[in-house]
Amino acid sequence: MKEGHETTSSGATVQDAGALAETFVMLADTLVDDYDVVDFLHALANACVGLLRASAAGILLVDQRGGLAVVASSTEESRLLEVFQLQANEGPCLDCITGGAAVSSRDLGRDVKRWPRFVPAADAAGFRSVVAVPLRLRTEVIGGLNLFYAEAQPVLASEQRVAQALADVATIGILQQRATHRSAVLAEQLQQALNSRVAIEQAKGILAERNGVGMDAAFGTLRRHARDHNTKLTEVAIAVVRGDIDPPTP
Repeated sequence: MKEGHETTSSGATVQDAGALAETFVMLADTLVDDYDVVDFLHALANACVGLLRASAAGILLVDQRGGLAVVASSTEESRLLEVFQLQANEGPCLDCITGGAAVSSRDLGRDVKRWPRFVPAADAAGFRSVVAVPLRLRTEVIGGLNLFYAEAQPVLASEQRVAQALADVATIGILQQRATHRSAVLAEQLQQALNSRVAIEQAKGILAERNGVGMDAAFGTLRRHARDHNTKLTEVAIAVVRGDIDPPTP
């Protein structure tokens, strides 16, 4: 057993407690007054990849009309697959949000009947297994966290618990300043997050085309500029779309 890692009875390793604690501290530090929900959820998606052996992660949120939208993803491939889930109206994250409980597939190739359109799309994107956990507080489900894996493999119960704990942190973060308000206020905040995502996607496309780089690199440029200048990610994206700034891509 490697130092700093826990093992299950099967001998499989799970992420070490130190890295997990650092992730929770990082997420907690992000939850300051007037924090950027989209940037926070991107940090969560990337943290899940680092902690849980996942190849990629994505997050969906419920909007004010009860629909779903992609708000964060660790890679462009996972973002497009999340969008496909919504367009096809099927997939593990949708089932997870509808049922309010975790949904997983250790081998998507065996679940074609379950998700006949989603499985081929996941395979084309290079993903062979998946687990989805709800962003839920008691009976209220406001979204879902999807973890994608390049290999067909079981997701350990311990890792699924960590994924749910991280999703719970995200849920509390979104709801913490709205706990005393009615659901309309929450819906407004979520809608703002979804609107922010539109601006970010537009800015990514502009930088990708202008600099001849991929969408992931373009998004990295936006995040670096926002953090280097202590500015919200959404504000940077809007400035790029307007042509006010042109952050350099490494």
